[in-house]
Amino acid sequence: MGELTRLMTTSAADLLDHRFTPGRLGVDHRPPTSEGDVAAIRLGALCWNQYTNWPDLLAAGQRADRLGYDTLWTWDHLYPIVGSSDGPIFEGWLTIAAWAQATENVRIGLMVGANTFREPALTAKMATTLDHLSGGRAILGIGGAWFEEEHLAYGIPYGSGFPERLRWLGEALPIIRGMLRRERPTAAGPRYHAAAVRNDPPPIQERLQIVVGGGGEQVTLKLVAQYADANSVGGGLENVRRKEAILLQHCDTVGRDPSEIERTTFTGVVVIRDSREEASRIYGSIFERNGRARIWENQPVGTPEDVAEALAPFVEIGYRHLIADFPSPYDEETMTRLATEVRPLLERA
Repeated sequence: MGELTRLMTTSAADLLDHRFTPGRLGVDHRPPTSEGDVAAIRLGALCWNQYTNWPDLLAAGQRADRLGYDTLWTWDHLYPIVGSSDGPIFEGWLTIAAWAQATENVRIGLMVGANTFREPALTAKMATTLDHLSGGRAILGIGGAWFEEEHLAYGIPYGSGFPERLRWLGEALPIIRGMLRRERPTAAGPRYHAAAVRNDPPPIQERLQIVVGGGGEQVTLKLVAQYADANSVGGGLENVRRKEAILLQHCDTVGRDPSEIERTTFTGVVVIRDSREEASRIYGSIFERNGRARIWENQPVGTPEDVAEALAPFVEIGYRHLIADFPSPYDEETMTRLATEVRPLLERA
């Protein structure tokens, strides 16, 4: 942490000669780096598709692309999941399909797709089509699903409980993975069936990344070890440490090289301003806008140095793909400063 502390005593202006200016989003303000003395940090933007309108959500995705975010995500939910569920939300797959056509570089996926919503062969087909729409930038995020209210309202099977939904996910993943790997998988249930199913055309990517979301220690993390190209865990540093140790155990059990699995974690909702007080004020207004949601505690809210200090421990344990939550109204200043000020602090630490 010594190097990070030293960098934090240096002003962001000295590091980047950059202050937030609306309209300069297309400029790359990341300082030049030389290979070998900077550890790359991947940034993801999880733009909530609830309590918003389409022009703003579209613009948020385009902004993430222009700012050089590595990945762009939204939820696969049919009702809002933060704050009141009695509010507006856009469907996830159509959102990322539109983003795919409106962006150029950022990789795009759901964080994460609800396995219960669709047959796995259809999910693989949709991800493949997204890969073509985006020119090879699709990611397939998948998880067991958890929000009972939307399942009941839409008439979607919810199963007897989380164990059964995880069994369904365990059945789905071999079908999905096989189709994305140019195989013709067959499955005979009990939940899902497939008969040498073709995926034609195949994805543009030779290995379209599968991200399995969740931290269930007995089943979900074992599925990550068996089938995933990346994990997706959160819940704070100590929780991520624990899940990492268990993932390594599962990798050893199934004979998987853990270096094949990219580690990703959620930062939580980020708000960046020149003062902690102003950042806290903006932070509270965001949750009020999102269904008058209860404010989340212990989030990376403050100055760029505060945020870098909060995120540095995740980087130190090998979680270098940091996915930030951006609720509506998709705070432009925060999105910009996370990419142009906080990332360089973390990379140079």
